[in-house]
Amino acid sequence: MKALKTRRRFLGTSLAGLASLGLTPGCSGLLPTAARGTSARHLEVAKVEAVTVKLPYRDAPNRAMSRELPHWRYVEIFRVFLESGKVGIGETLLYYTWGVSNDNHIKRVLGKNAAEHMWNDGLGAGLQSALFDAVAKTLEVPIHRLLGRKVHERTPLSWWNIDMAVDDMASECREALRKGYLSYKTKGRPWFDIWKQVDTAAKAVPETFKIDMDFNDTLLTAERGMKIIKDLEKYPQIDIYETPIPQGDIEGNKKIRAATRVHIAMHYGNPAPQVAVREGVCDGFVIGGGASRVMHQGGFATEAGMPFWLQLVGTGITAAYSLHFGAVLGQARWPAVNCHQLYTHSMLSKDIEVKDGSAQVPDTPGLGYELDEDAIEKFRTEKPARRPDPPRLIETSWPDGRRMYIANNGQVNFMLGPGAQGKLPYYEPGVDSRLVENDGSEEWKRLYTEARKGPYLTKA
Repeated sequence: MKALKTRRRFLGTSLAGLASLGLTPGCSGLLPTAARGTSARHLEVAKVEAVTVKLPYRDAPNRAMSRELPHWRYVEIFRVFLESGKVGIGETLLYYTWGVSNDNHIKRVLGKNAAEHMWNDGLGAGLQSALFDAVAKTLEVPIHRLLGRKVHERTPLSWWNIDMAVDDMASECREALRKGYLSYKTKGRPWFDIWKQVDTAAKAVPETFKIDMDFNDTLLTAERGMKIIKDLEKYPQIDIYETPIPQGDIEGNKKIRAATRVHIAMHYGNPAPQVAVREGVCDGFVIGGGASRVMHQGGFATEAGMPFWLQLVGTGITAAYSLHFGAVLGQARWPAVNCHQLYTHSMLSKDIEVKDGSAQVPDTPGLGYELDEDAIEKFRTEKPARRPDPPRLIETSWPDGRRMYIANNGQVNFMLGPGAQGKLPYYEPGVDSRLVENDGSEEWKRLYTEARKGPYLTKA
């Protein structure tokens, strides 16, 4: 009930309540003069265009992302044209876990009032965010005015990478610091030496620079993971552990939280947020999804006094969109994770400037950023009929000579997929992993065939 009241309050203080621009009592004071003269016809969707681009990863992310997430290079960019003449932009990271817009979604909004549809999360990330941008531009307000009252002038941002080799992780932390970031989020995985990763990275940055580790429950239990929890917290740079063990293990997560100074983050919803707060299983949340979902979850977290980071993933387009949610949600105090640092190009005509760990929330109409049209033409490609899944063979090695081979098997996160459950060795010092180049040899084919069945371990 409290979450519902929170959601109603956000809608009551936002321009989203305008719906078809029949102004409701108390809303007209939020509108600039130009917006009050806008007719509902101006908000009708005249046309929607979508184009797919294939973006290059930067060198260090490429070495890591090529193992498991080569398909993250594909982005679909949307333009929504309104009868007002304004054009809104948005994007969908194709083959991500949610939010892909399709032709049926486009048909649903054509000829319709954009303000009536922009809160529909079912339209997908790219189309929904483009609708918000187009409506805001027509009303001559920044997107955050459609969401609620601005409470933050700046939004903290984190630099993100998937798990990577020791030296690459350290160099990425240095690069993040050089670009104005004060936070780095990565994955904790048993196929890399996590102790060496953290030690090397911590030596590359000052204590004020924070490193957050997402274990995706690979520590398994509080008892097994406690040594790692305690070892890594010795470094002042370590600030947040995300999902160290399964989130449904309430007693185990309470033990971890009580034993460490490091903050514990959990994805909102498991366990139920009221239970998470009441039982004290975490210090804050990870919140993402469509606009309605983000505002609902962010509203609950703000009411409960629980900090969170926004996790809206894409290029600089999505990162800019995320800034507006950070502006109106009071507890969006942990650095947002947008993953746009992976790519060689932000897809914006002007990159988001980060200073002292945060970026300024735009106050110009709409998104506050424009597309780099030249980059769209440069990286334009055909939309794949299905998620690209090129053959990959990964070798994990230990100092005692053991080798483990894993190959792509159709799962998105195949290194943690069903075939790997219960078969992966636990965290050990000295372990390392690499992508094995396909040299066309019979040995590569043999190893790949075996690894496709599940983790293939060879003895020393």
